[in-house]
Amino acid sequence: MVTDKSAGASRAGIIKVVAASMAGTTVEWYDFFLYGVAAAVVFPAVFFPSDDPAVGTLLALGTFAIGFVARPIGGLVFGHYGDKLGRKKLLVISLVGMGVATFAIGLLPGYATIGFAAPVLLTVLRLVQGFAIGGEWGGAVLIVSEHGDPARRGYWASWPQAGVPIGQLLANGLLFLLAAVQNEQDFQSWGWRIPFLLSAVLVLIGLYIRLSIEESPIFKAAQARAAELAAAGEKEVVPIVDVFRRYPREVFTAMGARFVENVCYYVFTIVITSYVTQRLGLPSSFVLGAVLIGAAVHVVVIPVWGALSDRFGRKPIYLLGAAGVGVWAFVFFALVDTGNFALTVLAVVGGLVFHAAMYGPQAAFLSELFGTKVRYSGVSVGYQLASVVAGGIAPLIAVWLYTTFDSGYAVSVYVALSAVLTIVAVASYGETSKRDLAEDHAISPGTSR
Repeated sequence: MVTDKSAGASRAGIIKVVAASMAGTTVEWYDFFLYGVAAAVVFPAVFFPSDDPAVGTLLALGTFAIGFVARPIGGLVFGHYGDKLGRKKLLVISLVGMGVATFAIGLLPGYATIGFAAPVLLTVLRLVQGFAIGGEWGGAVLIVSEHGDPARRGYWASWPQAGVPIGQLLANGLLFLLAAVQNEQDFQSWGWRIPFLLSAVLVLIGLYIRLSIEESPIFKAAQARAAELAAAGEKEVVPIVDVFRRYPREVFTAMGARFVENVCYYVFTIVITSYVTQRLGLPSSFVLGAVLIGAAVHVVVIPVWGALSDRFGRKPIYLLGAAGVGVWAFVFFALVDTGNFALTVLAVVGGLVFHAAMYGPQAAFLSELFGTKVRYSGVSVGYQLASVVAGGIAPLIAVWLYTTFDSGYAVSVYVALSAVLTIVAVASYGETSKRDLAEDHAISPGTSR
């Protein structure tokens, strides 16, 4: 039997796997966040027939939320076939799907040209994005978790997570650059399309790197055991059925762990764009610059927190992050409301540092909840279902809160309550950092082996 310890790859091998995983993850999240920023800054005027900026923003953010509805469906489909056929094949498919949808958005005519067909087609393409990203995260973190040294699993598995802010860094950076060098009319008219069209180049690079890696040895061993059982006449259970039959608490633990991490991230990086431009009346380059700096810091601190989780355990680091964002949400809006760029940068950076304390250990933590033959399905379902009820509607709830109560502090309360939910979910589960990923049986939630 191949064990977690014997499956550890050489340093050169794991670096290659990490690079391949990060390349695809960066591209996919570049595409995904590009949409989110554009939905707050550009899409209300381009694709929606409304003279009220607040209504246009809500409609545009509504299509942003629709992408999250498709994510658990993508998680189910990609998780099922990823557990059957392997992580690598499905990762390639998800990357291509995301790239095609994003490139098409860059070519899509606006409402002034094709009328109501514009928001309809935009919504369809957003659904494709959501479906593709639903299968990306689980495969990307699993292929690293299952290749890497168990003693440093938190560190290595955190690197695909760092691909998320790198993708955002690229998306915000290009939009910031274009907004800075173009006048507002040109940027709204055609400038915003350039980053969407450039995604085709990034997809080709990501595919070239991702196609070069091998399937994880732990998955290969599990697949061989499944073939032996099938030859002996034992019927294999559908992975998603097995997840809910044997790992129900793990699914809800994953969802709870994701809740405030997802909510606060979109508040700190997406909601702030509409808050600053519409409520404070500042230019889009102001807020895009602040988020750009925050994303750069985020890339650095994610693997640091991942490494600390190897030393101190997943739970202590994760709980620190959850409690931190719950408190920082109030500091965040106090700083942003000053309209001072340096203080706004501090607000974003502080929020993302606490967020990284959850996001760094998260990949290893969720991977350790499930057995190999259902791991892709388990982590994808838990992760993506939380995305629907947390991150998917977070921008809508946040915009409604600050417009209804005329205060950003209403959003702070929302983040703090979300933090309480995450703290309860993580604190009530056992430590997972010492688990052997090669074990396929459901482990009692109260144990730490």
